[in-house]
Amino acid sequence: MHHSTTAPQHHSTTSGDHQTQAEQNAFLNELDKNLWASADKLRQQLSPSSYKYVILGLIFLKYVSDSFSVQQEKNQQNFTNPDSEYYLDPAYFTPEQIAEEAENRDYFTENNVFWLPVESRWDNLKQVITYNRGDELPWGGKFNGASALIDNALDAIERENPVLKNNLQHISEFRVDDHTMAELINLFSSTDFSKPMYNGQPISLSAKDILGHVYEYFLGKFAMAEGQRGGEFFTPKSIVSLIVEMLEPYQGRVYDPAMGSGGFFVQTDRFIQEHQGKRNAVSIFGQEANLTTYRLAIMNMAIRGIEANFELANTLTNPRHLDQRMDFIMANPPFNVSDWWQEKLIDDPRWAFGIPPQGNANFAWLQHMIYHLSPKGRMAMVLANGSMSSQTNNEGEIRKNIIQADLVECMVALPSQLFANVQIPACIWFLNKAKARQGEVLFIDARKIGFMKSRKQRDFTADDIAKIAQTYHNWQQDKDYANVPAYCYAASLDEIAANDFVLTAGRYVGAEEAEDDGVPFAEKMQKLTAVLNEQFRLGAELEAKIKSNLGELGYE
Repeated sequence: MHHSTTAPQHHSTTSGDHQTQAEQNAFLNELDKNLWASADKLRQQLSPSSYKYVILGLIFLKYVSDSFSVQQEKNQQNFTNPDSEYYLDPAYFTPEQIAEEAENRDYFTENNVFWLPVESRWDNLKQVITYNRGDELPWGGKFNGASALIDNALDAIERENPVLKNNLQHISEFRVDDHTMAELINLFSSTDFSKPMYNGQPISLSAKDILGHVYEYFLGKFAMAEGQRGGEFFTPKSIVSLIVEMLEPYQGRVYDPAMGSGGFFVQTDRFIQEHQGKRNAVSIFGQEANLTTYRLAIMNMAIRGIEANFELANTLTNPRHLDQRMDFIMANPPFNVSDWWQEKLIDDPRWAFGIPPQGNANFAWLQHMIYHLSPKGRMAMVLANGSMSSQTNNEGEIRKNIIQADLVECMVALPSQLFANVQIPACIWFLNKAKARQGEVLFIDARKIGFMKSRKQRDFTADDIAKIAQTYHNWQQDKDYANVPAYCYAASLDEIAANDFVLTAGRYVGAEEAEDDGVPFAEKMQKLTAVLNEQFRLGAELEAKIKSNLGELGYE
């Protein structure tokens, strides 16, 4: 299924002098908390995996509706403003004609805003959400329950905007009761995304920026609630931000072959805007095998006005962009997938460094991405730590061939607990077709970096991310770089060969120089030996006791 989204463009508003980034953040944090707490109250009926589609679908509906209303108001203002080129002289046009013209599809299309029929507009839905079943709807037809009302609204949006055809997740299948749906509609209605206020002051964030933020926040919360399965559609922002800061994808073709809900694309777009780059200087390509996750990505791009070329299929067995070469590839594919192989893959052109084992897809993903790199292409891929040292089933050989081809540029060892409820330790492979420092690999050990933001989850601060990215860039540019014990080390390919082509950062960066605690070695050893002797004595007593008990039972 080829899918190219063209959606509303928007640009972040610059905050006025009277307003700090801190106030905007405080507003967003409070909004997140309130929306999540209210939505969470309604979650008794459904598991997080189902519930997320209902909530994210409503956020999307609110977004397209708010965008439509804002454009409609702009049209009205232009038609009634004598200085506007769109001015409609009331001597010739009645107010009804002006109102009708304000809904003319052309004005929405030229501003990249989705056009909405009456039955898809939020305010209309809100007015009829508490109707009784069987009541006549203002636009025709009968009210058949709240979920059916929302699905009809989504159907109408798909019908009027072919780019979204078959790509919006409907919610009737989740069987949310009418009362709960009405509460959800009211919850999102009480938040005016287009005129945000904080402590009585207007906040200069556009509705799109706020809704995009809320969508991302909810994705993260749902991923936490789903634990291991949450990783299928969501990569923690700390990892996504780190990869984007290190690769700096300002322009060119950007690709994620395991795109989930599209987090790498959102962060790339954000990065470009933060650095005053051109949003249209990148082309976005992605593939995803899971239909509902694919739909989350479509909505995620539409909310931010990001154009994308997405494909729905299994990337390893049915790659849809094979003829494309990419400048930046970023991915967090599922780790250690065991049931991925098909016989037709035996002669696949992607396995240039060796046929990946049938029982583990890690090196299939890695080689798939290398295959797609343009002559100057660069990539970052999150993988389980085993990929750095495994010698079984041809994996050691494939890794050796990739290293000897001088494609590996940097390895980052990540701390544990960055992923929601997933304890598998992970690393990031950075590969580069045009390395500045040939014959060398930079190792960064980030296992001790970050802070625990909750009992279960670790995160990076902005400074942590800046430090790691800066280390990488300084090394690449050969300025202000020095090896730091226990943190970073630039190894030659000969050193890596001497270590059997194992890429575990700890082998190269070494240990921190131990702090001297002032206790002389002999004294320390004497104490430890005394403790050990006491443990031996207790062990012997215990052994004697067990033997005597067994003897009494006749088992000598």
